[in-house]
Amino acid sequence: MTARRSFSSLAIIFAVVYAVAYAAAMWQNYALFTYHPVLNEIAMGVEKPKDGPAMYWYGWMATAAIAAALACLVASLVPDRITRRLWSGWSWAIPLAVLFFLAYLLRGYFLR
Repeated sequence: MTARRSFSSLAIIFAVVYAVAYAAAMWQNYALFTYHPVLNEIAMGVEKPKDGPAMYWYGWMATAAIAAALACLVASLVPDRITRRLWSGWSWAIPLAVLFFLAYLLRGYFLR
């Protein structure tokens, strides 16, 4: 496996898995941690809002990054002849589809 080919296939896998994992984390609220900006406090896992809003966005991003990193670790063990078949268009097609899914999830904010 050459360095250039391995990086390109891992970049595609990271982009695809990160987008899907972020959508799943947002949809089911799988936040690795919760940030309470008013209290300037970070709590592990999902917590209810305390003295103000709770920010789950950072936790969703961390959850998706860990899932994508684990997928890249597994994909790095796959032989090069299999990853060579990976279409580079998935790195933009799947995140675009996830964007439409997230817009559907947040349609209540757009249709007020």
